[in-house]
Amino acid sequence: MRMKSLSMNLRANARWGWRALLLGLLLHGTAPVQAGASGEGASPNQASGTVPARASGEAEVAVIETSEGTMVMEFWPEGAPRTVENFKKLARQGFYDGTCFHRVIKGFMIQGGDPLTKDESQKARWGTGGPGYTIKAEFNSRQHVRGVVSMARRSDPDSAGSQFFICHGDAPHLDGRYTAFGRLIKGEDVLDRIANAPTDAQDRPLKRVTVKTIRIVPASQAP
Repeated sequence: MRMKSLSMNLRANARWGWRALLLGLLLHGTAPVQAGASGEGASPNQASGTVPARASGEAEVAVIETSEGTMVMEFWPEGAPRTVENFKKLARQGFYDGTCFHRVIKGFMIQGGDPLTKDESQKARWGTGGPGYTIKAEFNSRQHVRGVVSMARRSDPDSAGSQFFICHGDAPHLDGRYTAFGRLIKGEDVLDRIANAPTDAQDRPLKRVTVKTIRIVPASQAP
């Protein structure tokens, strides 16, 4: 079964009431576990939520190239090692290329990472897609402040897969409930442009905000 879209709950509290309904926003923002939801089956390791650790070396960052500009994100592997490795793995596979930020709420967050957003004909299902597996939650002491990147999930704490959100404002009510795994170190102007984009009744930008690609590079090679 597919989770209901979160948009109905959200628009009912269009101004500050979203604070009380936050768990209605991100909890229902991703799909139930469905193998092949993105067109790719999960391996046995992926199905169990296990992501192999990578050897440590120079710190890596994510270069998120969008139709509105480029953002650079640092990772927090000390607090969310599996989540970081999962994000890096998907990025290296090109999983995020061609997706879009499908939910935007000024002052709160911008959400992306759904492979279904590559297909305009699947718009009714946007917000329910994933990689075909889920990963374990890694709740930590990092605070959800402006620029922090965290994983979207359903009501099950261990239901995150590929969808993520970037905080446009401080959201302390998310602390300890969602897996924060990095923050922007460049491109807050891009975050502002996306967050300020006009949206429809379902919080979808009227003009598509495409994620062209996400590259994982050594920090010394970041733009």
